[in-house]
Order: sequence, then C-alpha cells, then structure tokens
Amino acid sequence: MTASAHTDSPEVTRGAGMTASAHSDSPEVTRGAGVTASAHADSPEVARADEGAGVTASADSPEVARADEGAGMTTSVHVDSPTEGRNPATVDIDRLPTADVLRLVIAEETTVPAAVAAALPELTAAVELLAGALRGGRQVHVVGAGTSGRLAALDADEIRPTYGLEPGRWIAHVAAYDGVVDGEDDTVAGAAVGTMAGPGDVLVAVTASGRTPYAVAALRTAKDNGAATVLLSGNPDAAAGSEVDVHVAVRTGPEAVTGSTRLKAGTAQKLALNALSTATMVRCGRTWSNLMIGAVATNSKLRGRIAAALVAATGQDPDSCAAAVENADGDGRVALLTLLCGVSASVAARALASTGGHVREALALLQRGNAAPNG
Repeated sequence: MTASAHTDSPEVTRGAGMTASAHSDSPEVTRGAGVTASAHADSPEVARADEGAGVTASADSPEVARADEGAGMTTSVHVDSPTEGRNPATVDIDRLPTADVLRLVIAEETTVPAAVAAALPELTAAVELLAGALRGGRQVHVVGAGTSGRLAALDADEIRPTYGLEPGRWIAHVAAYDGVVDGEDDTVAGAAVGTMAGPGDVLVAVTASGRTPYAVAALRTAKDNGAATVLLSGNPDAAAGSEVDVHVAVRTGPEAVTGSTRLKAGTAQKLALNALSTATMVRCGRTWSNLMIGAVATNSKLRGRIAAALVAATGQDPDSCAAAVENADGDGRVALLTLLCGVSASVAARALASTGGHVREALALLQRGNAAPNG
C-alpha cells in the first residue's frame, strides 16, 4: 500500500510493504523492511527513530507534549470508545457452527449503512469543505493508521483514474506499519503530515476510536496552520471531535470480535470515504449526470467505458464518440465538450481549465461564446 507524497515531490512509488507520504524537502525515513514513514525535514527526532517500534522524541516537541495518549510508548493505554466494547450478541461466537459464525458477522455488518446515513448532516458539511478546497485550487489530505489509513489510501488512489483529478490534490498519508514497527503512536510523523496542510486546505483524520495519536497530531498541526479539519470516527465522544470543524461520528458500536475495528468500523469508514469523495467529485463537476465522464482512459476498458458514456450523454454514434475520446487523448470531459459544442479539443481543454475542471460550467462558458478562439 502506498500513499502519495507532498505535491511538490514525485508520488511515492508503490512497492512491497507500506509507504506513507514524505515531506518534499526531506529524505524518507525507513523504519523497517519495505516501510517508509512520513518525516518532517527539520525533525532530528524522526530522522533518528529507525531502530524499532515507537518514536524517540525530544521533550520540547509541542506535538508530542500535546499528545496525551502515550505516543511512542510501549505501555498499554485504555481506549474509551464504543468500538472497543464487548458485543453481547456474539459472546458465544467461538462455540457456534461455521454458518452461524458467518451469520452473526454479516448481521452486524448490515447495521452499518444506517449508522453512516445517520451522520448525513456532518457528511454534508464535510463535503462542502472538501469541494470548496478543491474548487479553490487547494489540497485534501487524508490521514490514518492501520485499517483506517489503508482505506484512506485505497480511496485516494481511485480518485484520479475515476474523476481525472490532478495529481497531488487528494493525498493519503498512512502511518508506517510492517508487522513489527507500528507508527500509530508516532505523533512526530503525524505532526509532520499536518504541516503539509495550510490555509484553504482540508485535512481529514480517519480513526475508529477518534484518538489515534498519529492522526490526532496531524489534525492539531493542520489546524494550527490554518487548514480546515475533519474527524471521521466511530466515537461520538472523542476528545478530538471538539477541536475540528466537522466531526463525522458513525455509531457502529461494539464489534463481533471485541476491538476488531476492521469489521463494522472499517466498513463504515469505507462507506463514508466513498460517499465523501464521490459527493465531492460530483460537486466539483467531475461527472455528467451519473456518467463517469471524468475518468482517465489509461487502458482499453476505460476508453470503451468513456465512449459508451459519451453515447449516452450525446446520443451520437459509437464511432464518433470513440474518435472524440482519441482526439481528446483519453479525456472524457474534453471529448464531451467537443461533441456538444463542436469545438476543438484544445478549446475544450482551455474551457475546462478556466472552470477548475467543472464540466457543466465549461459547457456554459463555451455556449456563451466566451472561450478562446478555436485552436
């Protein structure tokens, strides 16, 4: 699993293990085989912490001083969250036949959509922040550890090929983990991620308990830098929830296996992240109706999908639509505008650029005759 690097640096290459984003001005800090954790250029504490689990941080580090969760320590911490409770419906799960075990697990999972839907007001507020940042030319940073971080990275990886969003606009940051080293408690690395978000940007922290030190440190630092902040958690009483602009608390409750938050909490995070990114892309004009017109046609399947979408959107014949995709270098939005407005691909691309990639606004611009001359 790999998350993108800072926008001024090449995206981190995918490979074995997990890679989290690194500050553009610093070497990436390796903590274990195949694992790269995000590092701040000026943080010697992070640069030194390559010997094992946890992070050695100086006592005068404000990010560490504020993290009262025991960041970087090996001592146990009691996590006060509904996601850590014991589920009375599954106390005998280890005594049941296989089919009944599966029935219980699936029954718990079916409660998730309603729990996510109950957070609709907060999801709506979060989307307005996210869309506003992207429409303003800024960035979205999504931060998490473990399942939360991997789901954030999965969602971020799909946004560019699905909607044509430019690289470095929606960036996932995942705490280092390789089975031995676990960066969940690494507040220095989390704070370094937070420094990447500034005024106009949005940083979203994804954590089932709402208290993951890596994610909370990123939130606090981003807030200090003037970025908008969103917490996506399964804990409505999380302390960090009072510090952010929007707290999306999805009440999934205790898991089928106590504390295994990759289950309902993870399913809820996947659904909520899908909803947030999809609604944001729709609000940014990256679809036409419900057609995936903004996809980047990097393979023959996607070129065919975009051509079929153009047929549905324009009513023109498949050959004309396929040719329009080719002339637009695989950009479905440009192809759509050429078909609807009879302009060249270069004129359509300029109209899109002037509207921040919003297809309907670009269409209105072209129809008013305000686009640059045909080129």
